[in-house]
Amino acid sequence: MGAEVSRFDFSGRTAVITGGMRGAASAAAQAISRAGGNVVLALPGRDAANAAAAAVGGNAVGVAVGAVDQEAAQRCVESAIDRFGSVDILVNTSGTDHARGRLVDQDYLRFTKTLGVNLWAPILWTSLVARAWMSEHGGVVINTVGGADSGLYSAAHAALIHVTGQLAAELSPAVRVNAIALGGGLAGATTTPPPSGEPDDPGEIIAHLASDAQRWVTGETLVVDRGASTGLVRAL
Repeated sequence: MGAEVSRFDFSGRTAVITGGMRGAASAAAQAISRAGGNVVLALPGRDAANAAAAAVGGNAVGVAVGAVDQEAAQRCVESAIDRFGSVDILVNTSGTDHARGRLVDQDYLRFTKTLGVNLWAPILWTSLVARAWMSEHGGVVINTVGGADSGLYSAAHAALIHVTGQLAAELSPAVRVNAIALGGGLAGATTTPPPSGEPDDPGEIIAHLASDAQRWVTGETLVVDRGASTGLVRAL
């Protein structure tokens, strides 16, 4: 199979992507990089951040920062602007399913960790990029919602769907804020193209939402689950 050609053009634009080295974060980074964009990968651990950037290639850099470390996150946003001149796209993929099991079996520490990474982190990073760049210059925020069968994790992501709409209302019209709800095995998918050639890779979907092709769409949650039931979204 030959090299992929992106359907989008992100030349001169910069994306900050929070999360790990796999799944939606990696897919989004590679899709945006292929389209000519600069990519800043923000994840815990310097070695992991550098490895993630090396895997993406192009104009990708890794920054070691925890999802809920406000001072480090602010430095990351500021350094992205200093290096590339803007922060046009934020993709929030950080998540943890630290509190597996029934709600009635959890404790406060598990609650705060789960809600902190899955819910507070997207709010934190969105507020930082809005104040530093997007409120004045415009931009796009995309939150990813998983479908793990875990009470606290699912509760956090149900709340994130509401928060997505709230942020869209608060930051409109300068900033578009949307979410994608990944099910059907896509939450942990890689950037490997499907056999059919259809663009159902999470990275392509995120790139599409971030592109000018979707410039009128904000406050929405797009369910991407290959036809599987995504009860987390459809129950709301």
